[in-house]
Amino acid sequence: MDACPTPVLDPEAGAEAGAEAADGLLARQRRVLRVVLAINAAMFVIEIVSGWYAGSTALLADALDFLADSASYALTLFVIAKSDRWKASAALAKGAGMGVFGLWLLGETVRRAFDPAVPDAVVMGGVGVLALAANVISAVLLFWHRGDDLNMRSVWLCSRNDALANLALLAAAGGVFATATAWPDLIAGGLIVGLELSAAWTIVRQATRELRAAHAAARG
Repeated sequence: MDACPTPVLDPEAGAEAGAEAADGLLARQRRVLRVVLAINAAMFVIEIVSGWYAGSTALLADALDFLADSASYALTLFVIAKSDRWKASAALAKGAGMGVFGLWLLGETVRRAFDPAVPDAVVMGGVGVLALAANVISAVLLFWHRGDDLNMRSVWLCSRNDALANLALLAAAGGVFATATAWPDLIAGGLIVGLELSAAWTIVRQATRELRAAHAAARG
């Protein structure tokens, strides 16, 4: 019986196959990012209006978080086909923006703690359920791309943290309804701030490492 022939590798064919695979991955990433960008932009409008109407710190915090995520997805779409250095720089900018946003939310939560007004628990709960569904859908779509690169991981972290924050928002709505006080709303706002600052630190730290590695490679 003849032995199986040794396959002859064609470098050009391999390069073409690799390029086609990369193009396919970029196309899938763009489709997912456009969908989650549309979801988050729509939820920002819904939550900012309902947050002011209901007088809810947690809803307003979540609304601005949807805005930050929308900007993050748009930025990721912009750098998706660029170099690793561009992507690390974009991730650093997103992480820094999340950190600034988190600090602003911390100040807003403290300010409202000195003048608490009881928010509308029914509006909080209804919009919270809608926001949770939006973030779970976004997180599931991004889950399959979280290992592609740092930028895709950063946007997945955003959606995952937002889904967790929505659970806190729903718990706050129940707490406001049960106690008729603003404290559950303020506590939920504080938890959202904590998630935001933690994710910001993780992204900034990893982006800084990748930028240093890119600079070292360029010098070498």
